[in-house]
Amino acid sequence: MALLSQQKPYLVRYRFYPFREYLKERFPYKVHKIPLHAGFTCPNRDGRAGVGGCTYCINESFSPNVKGHSLSIKEQVERGKVFHKKRYGAEKFIAYFQSFTNTYADVETLKDRYEEALTDKDVVGISIGTRPDCVTDIILSHIESYTKKYHVWIEYGLQSIHNKTLDRINRGHDYKIFLDAINRTKKTCINICVHVILGLPGETRDDMMETAEAVATLGIQGIKLHHLYVAKNTALAEEYFQGKVQTLDMNTYIQLAADFLERIPSDITIQRLVGDTHGNFLISPIWKASKAEITYGITRELEQRGTWQGSRYNVSVPAINHSTPFPVQNIQGQVSEESKLHTIEI
Repeated sequence: MALLSQQKPYLVRYRFYPFREYLKERFPYKVHKIPLHAGFTCPNRDGRAGVGGCTYCINESFSPNVKGHSLSIKEQVERGKVFHKKRYGAEKFIAYFQSFTNTYADVETLKDRYEEALTDKDVVGISIGTRPDCVTDIILSHIESYTKKYHVWIEYGLQSIHNKTLDRINRGHDYKIFLDAINRTKKTCINICVHVILGLPGETRDDMMETAEAVATLGIQGIKLHHLYVAKNTALAEEYFQGKVQTLDMNTYIQLAADFLERIPSDITIQRLVGDTHGNFLISPIWKASKAEITYGITRELEQRGTWQGSRYNVSVPAINHSTPFPVQNIQGQVSEESKLHTIEI
């Protein structure tokens, strides 16, 4: 195993590869993503793949732009620019088509929606969130055409490699379909980001680590990771109140996220390490810490272990019981002053 001192500075500092560091390497200015709602739906809602959507999903809970879907894409971009410039000092932007399935239309419709965002002079990239069962070769070819002028990502929702889990959450596709989409996308110049959820119903730690080890071999460029949460107005909420679903406590998630990162190559950028909800949608788990503080907790967990992202990649190691409590949280659930000095913006 290589020494940490031989790794890139951000691995020494954060113990993982933050997306902001990835962007710094590629752009001479500060770049932020603007989430957009393009008015698409999902084949798991309209009956093509299923009805009701994934059991955990209500887009309004994690995608605030859904509420503003009456705004044109151009208006959403303009509002996003104002917000990110003021709050983060952003200079240029990636148009992030986040809500629902953003390749679920004919190519001409997709072209109109994408290019409405790309016409803004401050937009230097596009990231398209979608499902692996909604990407044809024709659509991939069109998205690849943007790579000549823009920084281009496609984000595939996987969540788990286990078909029993995908069935359990009403995902509407299996792992084989996901692999097919990945393999076809890898023939293009499009960057690939994969979404994974830890703590899905019925999954053990071993199940989650099998997903980590499988994703590690895909040859992708990015990962989004977060915990399972229960939001109002979802099928999962009904199961939760019936006692059929449990959620992770914060310490357990921090340990699982660290376990996951250890198994992921260090050149895969981490675009998200913890999810959140907007408004009053959250039912469980309720953690008394911000996203930045939880992210820092994961860094501290890796520090205490003496490991980092990729330190166990391709290495067979026995399971370890990491039972140390969250190191920067006191018994009242408040985060120490020390942690506030080390917030991390992924």
